[in-house]
Amino acid sequence: MAATGTIFQHGTLGLLVPGLFDGTITAGALLKHGDTGIGTLAGLDGEVIIIDGHAYQAREDGQIREIAADETLPFASVHFEKPDISDQLQALSQADFETQVVRDYRLTNVFAAIRIDGHFKHIKTRVAPRQQPPYKTLVEATSTQPEFSGDDVDGTIVGYYAPHLFQGATVGGFHLHFLSADHQLGGHLLGFEIAKATLKVQHFADFHVHLPIDNEAYLQEQFDNQTIDHAINKAER
Repeated sequence: MAATGTIFQHGTLGLLVPGLFDGTITAGALLKHGDTGIGTLAGLDGEVIIIDGHAYQAREDGQIREIAADETLPFASVHFEKPDISDQLQALSQADFETQVVRDYRLTNVFAAIRIDGHFKHIKTRVAPRQQPPYKTLVEATSTQPEFSGDDVDGTIVGYYAPHLFQGATVGGFHLHFLSADHQLGGHLLGFEIAKATLKVQHFADFHVHLPIDNEAYLQEQFDNQTIDHAINKAER
């Protein structure tokens, strides 16, 4: 029976900051720990959206494709979906949504999975461009990123809310990705306006971090919390 009470995360957001972009877990191995989630591929190659057991890559050229089981990721978060809250949303901006969800479902100090299925008046995404070794830092690698947008789009937002205490391990606050129903638009979510949608929230008491201890670059890296915090705020917001 699948464990539905835990977020499984491979790697940390912080390890991406100095440019540790090598893939250290396969998509096939990752999906044993969850059927829904987000991440990035080796080389910081685009944005990963995992929905209903299928992992998709939003590429920097705007194309969407399904990821093969042997492809690798340096960072990803997944869970087995079993929401404990479902609600209907209408005519809601991103800012109002975030304020309302944190308040109504008491997320400030809680890990939660967020899923929104429905019709969006507007969606704006960005996609990290693929990097080649020797890798740049995260801030340098994401200084220019292609952005995509759509109006009157059907699709799914997936991602997480994490307590700000855990900034560095992950993104403190909301970290959301999007995939349109027709697979023509996807990526890291920059902005959205909900027309009509269903919200599902799943609370978690357990946050399981799996570290790439077989990766020599990770073992040698000297991480700096202040640099990590600054880089996440700049690259992921």
